[in-house]
Amino acid sequence: MRELRRAGDRFLTEVDGITTWHSFSHGVHYDPSNVAFGPLMAINVEHVAPGAGYERHRHADVEIVTWVVDGVLAHADTVGNDGQVRPSTAQRLSAGTGVEHAERNASDEPLVFVQTVLRSTHDREPRYASVEVAGDGLLPGVDVAGPARMLVARPAGTAVEVPAATRTLVHVTRGSIVVGDERLDVGDELRTDEPVGAVDGSGEALVWLLDNAP
Repeated sequence: MRELRRAGDRFLTEVDGITTWHSFSHGVHYDPSNVAFGPLMAINVEHVAPGAGYERHRHADVEIVTWVVDGVLAHADTVGNDGQVRPSTAQRLSAGTGVEHAERNASDEPLVFVQTVLRSTHDREPRYASVEVAGDGLLPGVDVAGPARMLVARPAGTAVEVPAATRTLVHVTRGSIVVGDERLDVGDELRTDEPVGAVDGSGEALVWLLDNAP
């Protein structure tokens, strides 16, 4: 299986200064053939106007990974984490037995971030981590609890080789990248159970390696 999904084919939600593009079924948007990919349950690209955001809400039994593309995200949760997330920082919240968090645009400029939700093997108290991802190449992101590994691909004109996995998802966050003979632009996704091989181009992409994933 090798499937290329274009940005414009995603589900769209617009409400209260927030525009969200959903890669998978979400809320009123339901497609029984597109509810998950291995442990990946959601990839939402959020466009948040100044002053807008999400009030405190609850999660449990999931990994929430946030990647800011543009702007500054203010994050606060009920286990004491309160700060700002800027571009090139991967933030992970392991919800575990349950946590509430709020997310808002922390600047006077538009905020764009990608939020990925995965099934989690962490069943204890919530925990939080963040990793700054600097440089070019194929770079490690933040660790998650479950059969998934996050990488950030920034080929910068020099091809990088993606490790083999049971399944792989590539989501472009900046510019464009080339996989095989396909060009992927911002918001495009490649989902495959075949080796991805080399990733080239001058853009940026989040790469999820999913092993032993049903």
